[in-house]
Amino acid sequence: MLKGFASDRGNLMPILQKVQERHNYLASSALEMVARHLSISACEVYGVATFYNQFRFHPPGKHQIKVCLGTACHVKGGDIILENFERKLEIKAGETTKDREFSIDRVACVGCCALAPVAIVDDTVHGHMAPSKVEGLILGFAIEEERKKREIQQGESKGQ
Repeated sequence: MLKGFASDRGNLMPILQKVQERHNYLASSALEMVARHLSISACEVYGVATFYNQFRFHPPGKHQIKVCLGTACHVKGGDIILENFERKLEIKAGETTKDREFSIDRVACVGCCALAPVAIVDDTVHGHMAPSKVEGLILGFAIEEERKKREIQQGESKGQ
């Protein structure tokens, strides 16, 4: 992928964005490759990447949860929604569950202020979030997973 970019320091951000787009996070080995390609230090690449909150440095979960903490969401209890996700999943913002099913991130604003407080789960916006909705969302994923397992088991038993 790096071959598509000239070895110009000005390409650092587009390269980092492309790596994250492809792999969903920036692995340390990728940062080192980018540094070699651009003939700059890995520290400089890491410094730029850590400056922007758009970059992740650990693989995200299968289901990505983003809790808005912009002004409107914060005023309407976005921090309480975040705390509920953290408590339910037993991880903190910026972390991924051990089974890699879920990751939680705090975001500054998602542009849905009229729906505050807002959480984005995968690509679905959930507005007017309440603490009780957090458990329902997580439970919904567990129910869907169980349904899929049953369908697979039924398909296997029919095939035997």
